[in-house]
Amino acid sequence: MTGKTDGPCCSGSSRVKEIDEYIDELAQGGSLDGKLITILHRAQEMYGYLPKEVLTLVAGRLSMPVAKVYGVVSFYSFFSMEPKGKYEINVCMGTACFVSGADRIAQEFEKHLGIKAGQTTQDCLFTMNELRCVGACGLAPVVVVNGKLYGKVACEDVGGIIEAYRGGAFVE
Repeated sequence: MTGKTDGPCCSGSSRVKEIDEYIDELAQGGSLDGKLITILHRAQEMYGYLPKEVLTLVAGRLSMPVAKVYGVVSFYSFFSMEPKGKYEINVCMGTACFVSGADRIAQEFEKHLGIKAGQTTQDCLFTMNELRCVGACGLAPVVVVNGKLYGKVACEDVGGIIEAYRGGAFVE
């Protein structure tokens, strides 16, 4: 049930053309030296993640080894080489949340979504992750969906949280 590179979250080759055109635009303004991170940010904005074919294209266009591009992507936690869902659900597993039942909350999300932590649903709507601490210990257990914090979450709340997003109640 993951949205790995062969799943429906993946973009076709038309997106590779889009990032290639973006690099052309940047090149018109002068040298591409020092533009790697700018290009990677734009590519991730377009795709939601950084597919391997895009990293290879970027490396070629910037005349650098693919390993250097991979090194930058793997160094910065902002970048992801795995597709993400439209809604990213993060269950806090810090000490306060864990002792308040966050493990059961995570299991409930996994059950409702049919995925494990770190995976994306086939419809590309949800990615579910577990985090170490979000700094809202007084509200434990905590769940964060696309930056919106839910405190004192109970197992009974999980279905409603998912359905609110699935139903489009939270439009970006």
